[in-house]
Amino acid sequence: MLYFYSGTDTDKARNALSDALEKKAKNTPVVRITDAHTRADLEAALQGGGMFGGERAVVFDNVYTSDDLREVLSEALPRISKSKDVFFMLESTLDAATRKSIEKYATEFERFDSKKIAKAETIFSLANALQSGKKKDLWVGYQRELQGGKAPEAIHGVLFWAAKQLLLKSDTPRARMLVAELAALPHEARRQGFELEYALEHFVLSRA
Repeated sequence: MLYFYSGTDTDKARNALSDALEKKAKNTPVVRITDAHTRADLEAALQGGGMFGGERAVVFDNVYTSDDLREVLSEALPRISKSKDVFFMLESTLDAATRKSIEKYATEFERFDSKKIAKAETIFSLANALQSGKKKDLWVGYQRELQGGKAPEAIHGVLFWAAKQLLLKSDTPRARMLVAELAALPHEARRQGFELEYALEHFVLSRA
């Protein structure tokens, strides 16, 4: 079984994981794997305690930070979800699609995102980034708004407004394309069974 904790508020996520360890794996030996471990270390942890090894708990701490370990752990998730061993997973920075791919194998999952945002960094800086074509600022701003607790619907609304304002100022192919894509985005997301957050992330990344 797998208990999954994610989000940018690392302190809260770690506290939740520690509480879960205390409740679900009390007096059980703990194996901890981080992104600093080797592929061999991870594979050994995934092998299980063995016939005479007894019960144990395994903690994966930001393993997805390492591309090499990420590949191994991703492939092992279906097996982990059915294991009698108790697995705990902590990840601080994941895109929406990756987070969802882990959550579907988790017995329980919680997400803790920091809501602290600098006052000067408003959601309208995201609009400015879209209009000016600043790809990095657009991605950073999008992540900041999500972490600040903005609903995907609100973020989409601001981006759509920004695209329409750009079109009013300058009727260019780029402006028309942005308006058309953002107008269709919620409908396409529903039609394809995607959450709006994931569809927005794909849109933002396609600008980068």
